[in-house]
Order: sequence, then C-alpha cells, then structure tokens
Amino acid sequence: MKVFKLIFFGIAALLAFTFLVSVASAQTSAADASIASYKALGAGLAVGLAGIGGGYAVAVAGSAGLSALTEKSELFSNVLLIVALGEGIAIYGLIVAILIIIMI
Repeated sequence: MKVFKLIFFGIAALLAFTFLVSVASAQTSAADASIASYKALGAGLAVGLAGIGGGYAVAVAGSAGLSALTEKSELFSNVLLIVALGEGIAIYGLIVAILIIIMI
C-alpha cells in the first residue's frame, strides 16, 4: 500500500511537471530559452520531490493512523489532521513550482 501511494504521487508530480514545462515554453522567446529551461527544471524538482515526500508522509502516517484507529476510534479527527498535513507537503511543492515559473 505504501508503494502504491508513492507511485501515485510520483505520477501526479510528473503530470504537473509536464504542465509547467508547457506553460514555461509558451511564455519564452528564443533568447530566454536557457532561463526557461532552468525554471522548468527547478519547478519540476520542486513538484517531484515534494510529491515523493508527501506520498511517503501520507503512507507512513496513514498506516500508523489506521493501526491507532483500530485501538481507539475516537482518534479519527487527529489521524485525519495528521494525514492532511502530509498531503499539504505536495501542495506546497506545487505552489513553489508555480512561483518559480511566474518568477515572483
């Protein structure tokens, strides 16, 4: 199950990377090609590494949370919060990638 979530976030990161590369290539001229390629590389690394980290965090927290829920069912809101924080890592990576592309 952990491997499945990790693969899922990796595929999501690759899809986001291809989207960001297409946006970056549409915004540039021939003179800015090298700058745009470094932007795309940085954005891809931000999304990819954050997606892998988020997938790993959700996998670990989800499996530990499920085992905690079997013992105490009143921990549901705590487990949901911890898993959502793990998913937030991937969202932060996407936000950083968008900021790299539009260069704020």
